Amino acid sequence: MLTIKSFEFSPIQENTYILYNEFNDCIIIDPGCYFDAEKEELVAYVKSNNLTPKMLINTHCHLDHVFGNKFLSEKYNLLLNIHEDEKAVLAFAPTSGLMYDMPFDNYSGEFKLLNEGDSITLGQDVLKVLLVPGHSPGSLAFYSAKDKFVISGDALFRNSIGRTDLPGGNHEQLIKSIKEQLLALPEDTLVYSGHGPVTKIGDEKKNNPHLS
Repeated sequence: MLTIKSFEFSPIQENTYILYNEFNDCIIIDPGCYFDAEKEELVAYVKSNNLTPKMLINTHCHLDHVFGNKFLSEKYNLLLNIHEDEKAVLAFAPTSGLMYDMPFDNYSGEFKLLNEGDSITLGQDVLKVLLVPGHSPGSLAFYSAKDKFVISGDALFRNSIGRTDLPGGNHEQLIKSIKEQLLALPEDTLVYSGHGPVTKIGDEKKNNPHLS
């Protein structure tokens, strides 16, 4: 069984996730830690729970989800896992940072590329990789059938969806991704989004005004 720890980081209020198993191995998803205190908070949590980071993953590579990539990759000697179509988004992220007056050092290491249908394993636990483009070209979500949750990135929020006015965004594609990939999951599946509170697939089917 995977335990999920969430942090809300940076002025953009992005959700960073640590997923860990009973053997204290963990995956870090979308490290949005921008300030030193936020980086220290994440590292302190890893240390206090005796966790061993095994993977570093981005659902997508907009700036608020990648602030901590370089720091954590060097801290724990991890390669970054992304979709091929997010390479250009990641390369543009520092320029976006300057536009928001949030300069940062970008990840510049090698990549491990994730594709739709791949399985991410952490011990006995498995996350299925879902391709959910629209908010950005290579957006991914990660689904645990056993533990009944999905990490949705910025595709789906509680009563909302990701913006599609950024470079590479496509509204019709996002709606298609959500309906075919996310709303197809069991209704009791918990949705851990890139921003905001946890929701459920069933609640979004009924209540999300963007999906009617």
